[in-house]
Amino acid sequence: MMDLNKVMIIGRLTQDPEVRTTPNGQSVASFGVATNLTWKDQQGQKQEKVEFHNVVCWRKLAEICGQYLQKGKQVYIEGRLQTRQWEGQDGVKRSRTEIVADNMIMLGGPGGPGNTTGATGSNNTPAEETPVIQVEDEVGSAPAGKSAAKKDDAATIQKGDDKEKVSIEDIPF
Repeated sequence: MMDLNKVMIIGRLTQDPEVRTTPNGQSVASFGVATNLTWKDQQGQKQEKVEFHNVVCWRKLAEICGQYLQKGKQVYIEGRLQTRQWEGQDGVKRSRTEIVADNMIMLGGPGGPGNTTGATGSNNTPAEETPVIQVEDEVGSAPAGKSAAKKDDAATIQKGDDKEKVSIEDIPF
């Protein structure tokens, strides 16, 4: 049986994306996303727990995140978990678990929560027409089950800049 490392979250950015460039010229963006869990306890009181997630995006997806995402905006992130370990300057071993994003959907457009349109701010566009930013794997194939579910109006960005299917100007916001 195959193993599976797949993460899907919907939450709000806790900070603006920080975009950097690696020594070999690849863009990388990192930011935080908060997700909430609410429930009622035995006394019927509403309880809430917040989880904070570290997200990392690479290449074209990193550039798009840096350009369009900002603190407080709602976003759907799909990717895989990865734990990094290093030794800090103080000699203490540290680790960090991150979501390495493959797909990102911007939710709650400029008009506020629930508005999934682009920069126009009109509420006429249904949520299912929100552009999807999807990064395909190195061999150019979409993740399992994605190709059939992908809408014609969804923007697809491949990992290699030389394999770009949709230009950034085609994204309507």
